[in-house]
Amino acid sequence: MGERSAIVIGGGIAGLAAAIGLRRIGWRVTVLEKASAFGAIGAGISLLANGLRALDTLGVGAAVRDAGCRQPGGRIAPPSGRLLTPMDGAAIEDRLGTAVYSFLRLELHNVLVQALPSDVLVPGALIRALEQDGTGARVRFTTPDGDAVLDADIVIGADGLNSWVRSQVWPEHSGTAYAGATVWRGVTSEPVGSSQGVDQTWGRGMEFGFTSLTGGRTEWHALANAPRDTRYADELAELRARFGSWHDPIPAVLATTPPEAVLRHDIFHLADPLPSYVRGSTVLIGDAAHAMQPHLGQGAGMALEDAVVLAAELRAGPDPAAALARYDHARRPRTQSVARNAHRVGRMGPQLENRLVILVRNTAMRLLPPSVGLRELVRTVDWTPASLEDPTLKR
Repeated sequence: MGERSAIVIGGGIAGLAAAIGLRRIGWRVTVLEKASAFGAIGAGISLLANGLRALDTLGVGAAVRDAGCRQPGGRIAPPSGRLLTPMDGAAIEDRLGTAVYSFLRLELHNVLVQALPSDVLVPGALIRALEQDGTGARVRFTTPDGDAVLDADIVIGADGLNSWVRSQVWPEHSGTAYAGATVWRGVTSEPVGSSQGVDQTWGRGMEFGFTSLTGGRTEWHALANAPRDTRYADELAELRARFGSWHDPIPAVLATTPPEAVLRHDIFHLADPLPSYVRGSTVLIGDAAHAMQPHLGQGAGMALEDAVVLAAELRAGPDPAAALARYDHARRPRTQSVARNAHRVGRMGPQLENRLVILVRNTAMRLLPPSVGLRELVRTVDWTPASLEDPTLKR
């Protein structure tokens, strides 16, 4: 049997992680990215135990931790700042064996890019066609150097929320749906002394969250229920009007954020769960398979899990079709359950607008012991990956 090969469509976190995983089990991989360079758009990202364990399995966990900022803990509060529930960093680390780490998205992306040889990465690739014949797949694409064709055993659709692969191979799927909320993101230009750890503040149909970054700067996000496509001439001024009276250090975080550092996008998720993540020789991973709302912070974690499980199943047996079926069986229940929970947390958390229900929710959160929240967190992120190590395999 010759060397197995895969084409990854999409050069984000999911696609790069999948490429690293498949190379670790001896596969030949090509990553096709439509952007002219491999990079990341976005502000910050935090990873919990499951994402970090996946990165450890891929051999890049230490480099990612070196690039990130270890979080000592955190809390959820209302706009007044009065504590609703703490996030005990020591208890999380004791229970899960690792702290929460936060990074600029570009820092995580760069670690993944650097783990791959440059000849694996093809930027500026515009996909023209994906063809399957029952024994493999063929991708036709165009680069600045001209038209090209690649054949492979499998194609991995890692091209995100608005996946081209999903639209072509699952044309009957209903696509994405608006979640009813929009989000702003940014990074301060200087340290904000009183901000540390992971902080979430829930208002009435609004949320402001922030985390510390290496060097003392703060990564933040602000969420608000809003009609789709609502935009403002001065987004930062709008944020200050909405959140400027909330507890410290939120006003200081906004005051030290340059207007050009503010990113804005509406929140979408898959309108309906896919009946399978596999069709023929094509498999979906990451947001292409299970784009979810951000309220559990598990988009990247689930994508990294996908990459490791896919590599592990392909290593476990010589038949790619059987391996893809096992991957689907393993990943679809877990990821779709997490997506449902993220939707539920949003509806009863930051997107909740009913004042009476908010009062009841806040009272319950104050009365419940922190161990309840820790148990729910552990239920989501206490995931153990299969090993990909095999010294006889080509790296």
